Amino acid sequence: MCHSTDSRPPALPNPGVIARSGALELTSADGTVFSAMEAIPAEPNGVRIVLLPDIRGTHPYYQALADRFAQAGFPTAAVDYYGRTAGVGVRDDEFEWRRHLPSVRPDDVAADVEAAAAHLGEGPLFTVGFCFGGGQSWRLAASDLGVSGVIGFYGLPQPATEVVDDISAPLLLLLAGADVATSPAEFDAFTARLDQAGKPYERRVYEGAPHSFFDATHEEWQDACDDAWSRMLAFIGKYR
Repeated sequence: MCHSTDSRPPALPNPGVIARSGALELTSADGTVFSAMEAIPAEPNGVRIVLLPDIRGTHPYYQALADRFAQAGFPTAAVDYYGRTAGVGVRDDEFEWRRHLPSVRPDDVAADVEAAAAHLGEGPLFTVGFCFGGGQSWRLAASDLGVSGVIGFYGLPQPATEVVDDISAPLLLLLAGADVATSPAEFDAFTARLDQAGKPYERRVYEGAPHSFFDATHEEWQDACDDAWSRMLAFIGKYR
């Protein structure tokens, strides 16, 4: 797994006020009711963010991360992947994700993201994913959701590699240089494929950083966390 239940995302400077934050249930186009976590800023800036968690789905790290984005002015929702097989609920350390993960299909992820985006209202849409969710986020650049941009932390390249020719939105890749889940060679092959297809992307490798470095408890990687925040905000500002 990427983040433990006690993990929390790094803070932003000068956080704004959150108007509403907490768990909710949404309904996808196929009628599936699934869990989500929302955070709505007091002063929205017009850009929507949908978070794609790691393999654990909606656990506390992602509510805290939604809050961080809301503090920056973004209406944000984090989606759970397991409504079709595990029902609704916040996922904790006891959740048996290994049993349910093989049933998660990219088309279902896209449908759930669409429902979350609709819940957030109108405006440019960006997705931000982590590990399993990072790969799913990059893949959505080839979807018909009309995303303005997609962001992934230490994601799995394979889901997006399958659809590179259909990518129509820019990607931001924030990668851990010492990632043990995905090798540098895999990311090099992915970006080479993007280059070959002429697709727009930005890539930043944090040399020596471990998988899941984007964590307030990893004080030694605070500079990388600060840089990642800066790059995300700049990317969103550029493509909104």
